[in-house]
Amino acid sequence: MRTIEITGAEMRERVARYDELEPLEAQKNTGIPVEAADIVWSRKLMSVIGLDEGLDTPINASAPITGAGGITMTHAVCPPGTGPSLHAHLQTYETFTVMKGRFEVYWNDDGAERVELGLYDTISVPPGVCRGFRNISDEEGILQVIISGGVHDLNDIDFAVKAREQIEAIQPGLTAEFEKTGFTFTAGKDAPE
Repeated sequence: MRTIEITGAEMRERVARYDELEPLEAQKNTGIPVEAADIVWSRKLMSVIGLDEGLDTPINASAPITGAGGITMTHAVCPPGTGPSLHAHLQTYETFTVMKGRFEVYWNDDGAERVELGLYDTISVPPGVCRGFRNISDEEGILQVIISGGVHDLNDIDFAVKAREQIEAIQPGLTAEFEKTGFTFTAGKDAPE
């Protein structure tokens, strides 16, 4: 195998410092109540690795590293009791590793199946399965989230009807604000293909 060499400066461009990560731009100044935002995403979803340059996705917008063999990686920071509700990815796998705290990952349209994960435990959810997670510890929790197997963008994700109901219970009409940015709330085994 022929190898390549890169400079220290080039390799430093492939380093992400946790203390320098920022929440996704879509999470800033939305005017959406925090209780509703917590249903859709982690309190802070900080992009570490985005897809190859030139692909316009929310994850790529602030990723300090791009182009890592088709994966994206984020850190999902969740206060106790929070985490995104049921959603499905059309073509990508979503792999979670607990970096801090304890998390419950639940899946299927009703979220009835579940597993608790502790420090460094990992679960990988295949495409087409509704899944959600929440921090079940008494401290801020952090999940490493790796998306692989396709393009991780808003076309790949669809929230369950139950998520719409949770948001509407907070403020009627609020899901329309999320839909304006490209989110959908139709995932389920009975949804039209």
